[in-house]
Amino acid sequence: MLSQQQRQPKKERKYGCPSMEELERYNQEYKKRLDEVGALGEIPDDLALEVSSPGAERILKVPDDLNRFQDMPMRVHYTENTESNSTEEDGVFLLESIEKESEVCVWKLADVKENRDPLRKGKPLSRKQKDWRLELPFNMHRMVTLYLD
Repeated sequence: MLSQQQRQPKKERKYGCPSMEELERYNQEYKKRLDEVGALGEIPDDLALEVSSPGAERILKVPDDLNRFQDMPMRVHYTENTESNSTEEDGVFLLESIEKESEVCVWKLADVKENRDPLRKGKPLSRKQKDWRLELPFNMHRMVTLYLD
């Protein structure tokens, strides 16, 4: 079918998203090859094809995908210790840094409605909230996705 290179997102694009032209070319090439295999009777005639990009709900790989989305809020599900009975926490953060040597991500609170104090009625994060940091080892991340407001 398609080569590994044809299936890989473009790394030189910040978010790795294919262009509409690339999706169209991929769709045409894939359909052509499906038609060839279909003519041989190796696949059903009523097969449908839908091509899409991973979208905002994709799960991000820690640490590999994080730098590309550093300027965007992310929902981070994590545990704070390795004990099997530890509870999972989550929050909406911005990535401050990735410390590869110590395998730690440093997160700060994202200035989103979910993180603001409801008593402050729409005001931005307090100084204390802005200064707070979460240092989280790679293996404590359970799931990271882009935050959709």
